[in-house]
Amino acid sequence: MSQQTWTAVDAYFDDLLVDEDDALLQAVADSEAAGLPPHQVSPGQGKLLSLLATLRGARTVLEIGTLGGYSTIWLARALPADGRLVTVEADAACAAVAAANISQAGLDGIVDLRVGKALDVLPRLADEGRDLFDLVFIDADKPSNPQYLEWALKLTRPGSVIIGDNVVRNGAVTDAASTDPRVQGVRRFTELISQHPRLSATTIQTVGSKGYDGFTLALVTR
Repeated sequence: MSQQTWTAVDAYFDDLLVDEDDALLQAVADSEAAGLPPHQVSPGQGKLLSLLATLRGARTVLEIGTLGGYSTIWLARALPADGRLVTVEADAACAAVAAANISQAGLDGIVDLRVGKALDVLPRLADEGRDLFDLVFIDADKPSNPQYLEWALKLTRPGSVIIGDNVVRNGAVTDAASTDPRVQGVRRFTELISQHPRLSATTIQTVGSKGYDGFTLALVTR
């Protein structure tokens, strides 16, 4: 099967099942116009994030890696009116685009955008002593995934869901000898999950408009 086929299949199902409104479409367009890399989740993946948050009954969400705010909008819309989504973005230029997109979607009252390196921001979140998170979406620099997992576990409770995106790396994740720090970060992330007594998880491979990749879905059990 080719990339062309995968993209066409995504388009078929997205047209029937995914309601991408003006705010979402504009978020992608404005991110592209600002020169942001086209690394946001696909429409179908955004809808999946929204459904997972809804199925979990999430009231609080933590997103590590905002980019232009596309996935942020999908997740925030799944929360109740008094819900809270904290999203962390290291790149100030990306954060500025995301802030505008989030505001345009009418989600300023739900989304708390923190600008800075996640490994600096996450300890401050823990120190704030606010409610733990029902869902954590990790979609940032892959070499730091092991540390992000550690903080996700500190900021969640039994029943919380942790999602790690882009973990297949076009199949490169199977190469134990890879010198790519992104591959090694994902491999260590997966190994830590497999060994952790508080987590039950699986990884799903995906193909589509974003190519060949996959995500890890973990449940905090205790």
